[in-house]
Amino acid sequence: MRGLEIIPSGIEGLDQVIGGGFIRGRTYLVSGETGTGKTLFSLNFLVYGITLGDKGVYVLVDESVEDLMRGAKDFGWDLEALVDRGFLSILTLSQEAMEKLSTKPLDTIVRSIVVDIKSEVEKIGASRLVIDPVISLVFQEKDVVWMREFIRRLIMSIENEVKCTTIITSEIPTNSNSISRFGVEEFLASGVLVLGLQRIGDEYIRTLLVRKMRWRPVKPSIYVFEIVPGKGIVVKGRLREYIKTLPIPIA
Repeated sequence: MRGLEIIPSGIEGLDQVIGGGFIRGRTYLVSGETGTGKTLFSLNFLVYGITLGDKGVYVLVDESVEDLMRGAKDFGWDLEALVDRGFLSILTLSQEAMEKLSTKPLDTIVRSIVVDIKSEVEKIGASRLVIDPVISLVFQEKDVVWMREFIRRLIMSIENEVKCTTIITSEIPTNSNSISRFGVEEFLASGVLVLGLQRIGDEYIRTLLVRKMRWRPVKPSIYVFEIVPGKGIVVKGRLREYIKTLPIPIA
């Protein structure tokens, strides 16, 4: 029996602390409050994968393709060129279509979304997938129980049928102690990475909590990271070590 295949995440400094990278074909949750870097993390994963020969699909829900490409280009990533060369596909699910779909039974909603994603993946031969954010796939307000079941079935269907290494993002409410929106994503994902901001003195630093890595000998820890134009997210080291280097007293 073959062991688990590990692929690089593409996040500089991360693979060394999570046991080498991500397990191919599994789903990983990247969560955090607004503005913590979830979209950049996701794009970093796809853009780096392309340099290794892994094509990618980005499922865009909350933003227009033009805005995404414009922002990425200003950052140093030419997504339009990658799309034109067939290395990347950006799948947009229109709000109108999703609103109509939201009135259907849960199984029908999940099936429709998975069919669309699988078709896009097969069209370019992708092996990396991003859904950013996963919760916006449903536009009509649903109760927590319904949403948990939707996310459970969606993740299971993607792993069983699409078979990509997948990142889903989830926004955490401001000042919440939770690590996902509905409290079920972290149980289904093979790994959980929580992006955050921490105040130290009179400044804020970006942090990455490695909360869970299934089948990897990883101890939950908090790391400092930076966002570097043209490169993406760069993990610098453990938070506790970073604090020791600061010349200011910590209250």
